[in-house]
Amino acid sequence: MSTPVPRASGTGRGLLVAAIPYLWLIAFFLAPFVIVLRIALSDAATDQPPYAPHFPGIGQLGEFLGALDLENFRLLGDDPLYWQSYLSSLRIAALTTLIALAIGYPLAYAMALAPKRWQGMLLVLVILPFWTSFLIRVYAWIGILRPDGLLDMALMGIGLTSEPVRLLNTDAAVLIGMVYSYLPFMVLPLFGALQKLDGTLLEAASDLGAKPLTTFLTVTLPLSIPGILAGSALVFIPAIGEFVIPDLLGGSDTLMVGKVLWNEFFSNRDWPLASAVAIVLLVVLVLPLMLLQRARGATR
Repeated sequence: MSTPVPRASGTGRGLLVAAIPYLWLIAFFLAPFVIVLRIALSDAATDQPPYAPHFPGIGQLGEFLGALDLENFRLLGDDPLYWQSYLSSLRIAALTTLIALAIGYPLAYAMALAPKRWQGMLLVLVILPFWTSFLIRVYAWIGILRPDGLLDMALMGIGLTSEPVRLLNTDAAVLIGMVYSYLPFMVLPLFGALQKLDGTLLEAASDLGAKPLTTFLTVTLPLSIPGILAGSALVFIPAIGEFVIPDLLGGSDTLMVGKVLWNEFFSNRDWPLASAVAIVLLVVLVLPLMLLQRARGATR
């Protein structure tokens, strides 16, 4: 009885399919990271582009290594502006994630419990803001939060306040804008996780005498942890580097990495220092991503 010979074409096709994600990561993550790191290890210059030295050839590797400059990274630790911007960004991004989770979880849970014929419409309502320009939605919040704006008119109209609350140009306004903008990214993964829950588990818990709160804490919440982790990542990662919302809704005291990057790149034209800020931000994000991946693996 002859042994079948594996076809080489199938093996080659499988290797190609497996290589595509790695090629994608190399082209759109590793290569840009290397370029930014190269700029971060250069010196600022008045030329175009505004950094030196340029990329060396293969024969200039020794000269390239000797020209590397860590001064930009040392400056990030010496100047309080930069490490305070990291801490402020982490704080605002964490608060945004927690508030979005507190609002998004009940909303997603209600959507998952709604009749099937209504779930599609509810999903459309969640993603409906994406049909409008992000910038226009942020500008709309300026009209709502500014002194004598819609919010002040409503609060004074119902007698809760007698003078403008002046939320615009504060960290509270930044939080409001960021929670509003990123809330759908929290709701959609949570809805997907909650919709897949096995209803027989809830019925079994009820038959065994568990109260609704106990059933939620022991069955629903643990099974929805993958959705919580996915939604938290989708909110926290873009929120920590947000630029538009802090710039439009925040004040002069609102300090975030996105604004620092913009100022260094376009106002000061210090590309090496701005690249160093971006590299450190990426490293700061790697740790929560690793913890998230470990937590997701533990829940499987």
